[in-house]
Amino acid sequence: MINYGSEWKRRLKAGEFIHGGHLFLPNPAMAEAMAHFGYQYLWIDAEHGSYDKADILAHITAINGAGAGAIVRVAANDPTLIKPVLEMGPDGIIVPMVNSAEEAAAFVSACTYPPGGTRGFGPRRANRYGTLSDPDYLRSVDESLIKIVQIEHRTGVENIDRILEVPGIDSVVIGPYDLSGSLGLLGWFSHPDMLAACRRIVESCKAHHVPCGPSIGSGNQEFLRFWLDQKTDFIFCGDDLHFVKMGTEAIIGWIRDHK
Repeated sequence: MINYGSEWKRRLKAGEFIHGGHLFLPNPAMAEAMAHFGYQYLWIDAEHGSYDKADILAHITAINGAGAGAIVRVAANDPTLIKPVLEMGPDGIIVPMVNSAEEAAAFVSACTYPPGGTRGFGPRRANRYGTLSDPDYLRSVDESLIKIVQIEHRTGVENIDRILEVPGIDSVVIGPYDLSGSLGLLGWFSHPDMLAACRRIVESCKAHHVPCGPSIGSGNQEFLRFWLDQKTDFIFCGDDLHFVKMGTEAIIGWIRDHK
């Protein structure tokens, strides 16, 4: 049984580049298909997507069953939202809008059992429904879970060095849309101030030896090239809903052009 959380850390340590995608639609068959299509990791968006807890669990199992890692972005840095998702055994968890070292430390604590943190004990799928002994589970849980903070506000950029000094952060993901909005440049990804903020995050992550990469909804090739030039460790790019839109527009456009 592949542990995709541990694989994420192993691959990045070995200098491998990871590609991931996003999921917004609540049908787990789409998640399974995206994994079969070739994504190594899939991001289940419980912040903006219409997911309840049962949907999240179904997506995690579908993604893992199709041979990819499942990462969940929760709606907020709140232990009551983080805890039930952790019990489902995702390979990673993302908390949005981290702007300070204190917020990063609270997130790590919510993901960590005592004495290192404050996570309550009640794993379900996370310990294979009780078939994994408590000692074995506790021995492996920190290594098998990817704890990812999202930097997507100018305040987070200003505090990035202090955030990265918090022990237990495994990766940083950059949210360009909200970051650009916090700079008064919503969606203006090519603006020099926006690009400077993105470079600042990447440079700090490299200096602190914390893997990082962006989350990009569509395949904007110019913006993708910018990120590849930054030599980030991973990229999350594309989502199920956008791919349906692209395919629909392409076929309807072809029909209209050739009728």
